Amino acid sequence: MRTLVTGGLGFIGSHLVDRLLADGDEVVILDSVEEQVHGSQPPTVPDDVLFVHADVGEPEAARRALIGVDRVVHLGAVVGVGQSMYEIDRYVRKNTQATATFLEQLIPVRDQISRLVVASSMSIYGEGEYECPLHGRVAPGPRPEGQMAGRDWEVRCPECQAKMHSVATRESKPLIPTSIYAITKRDHEELALVVGSAYGIPCVATRFFNVYGRGQSLSNPYTGVAAIFASRLLNKRPPIIFEDGLQSRDFIHVSDIVQGLMRALTSEEAAGRAINLGTGRISTIRDVASALASGLGVELEPEFNNLYRAGDIRHCYADTSMAEKHLDFRAGVSLEEGMADLVQWLAEQDATDNVEAATAELASHGLSR
Repeated sequence: MRTLVTGGLGFIGSHLVDRLLADGDEVVILDSVEEQVHGSQPPTVPDDVLFVHADVGEPEAARRALIGVDRVVHLGAVVGVGQSMYEIDRYVRKNTQATATFLEQLIPVRDQISRLVVASSMSIYGEGEYECPLHGRVAPGPRPEGQMAGRDWEVRCPECQAKMHSVATRESKPLIPTSIYAITKRDHEELALVVGSAYGIPCVATRFFNVYGRGQSLSNPYTGVAAIFASRLLNKRPPIIFEDGLQSRDFIHVSDIVQGLMRALTSEEAAGRAINLGTGRISTIRDVASALASGLGVELEPEFNNLYRAGDIRHCYADTSMAEKHLDFRAGVSLEEGMADLVQWLAEQDATDNVEAATAELASHGLSR
């Protein structure tokens, strides 16, 4: 089996490539090696891998990478919710347009492609699902600006204004993306599923929740919150937390994401579907900051700036029933186990702390207040 992984030198991609090689696959990597992710030191390309150093949206490079390929995992994208709000053109070109161009190159070789798996994101939901005591299950839009200005953080029912509690987010929830990045990930998913259906390419869209683990880019201030906090702590600086730190997410270890992707490559029942890859468990932003500080032995309390960012959501965690039913997948790594593994790796790492510069950039564009 010959598998192409776009973005195969990135955080998730590199873990997936290792797994594919261990399983005996021939692997092709198509990756532009973004400096924001990798820094000035280029990543090491594994032995026995064909590496095409190019952007996903370069037609000739995509055609070259697809030669003899049986399966495709499309992970390649620029990542950064906040940054996408002021680098709009770049995110749309590098994500939406590049994916459209790449998919066009799949069409002439569609008969050889047995599976296309595309990385989507929980960010496409916007807020997760909630339960109102009076009106039942609700899929709310963004919190009103007036409410946020009053530092009233919790999501309220749009009908009666009662505070609601979060419930697991199902794939059927209306998609209400609140950032340019989220819009482009929705585009990834919808473009791939539509092209797959039209041309007979079995396609699965995997909606990643908050992925963490060894190999995250620690110097990229637009990456996941675990890596952002780690870069601060490794430099003996407190994590910067927006709102009150009680906003919650679903943190899934990269090894579980790889397992989910492997199942998506083979499950017949999953073809044509968009499926959550999460744990179904809630962790607050404070929980993550505390676990990392404790594990690294850094006695620094987080800095709560009492600000909010445009596009941020309050709560979202995965309903995992579709993954269990159609992928036979359930995440196996607890947050405690995963954080312990991450901390062990972090102890050997250096990180450039660019968080304050990124935070100032958001403020200069009026995106935090």
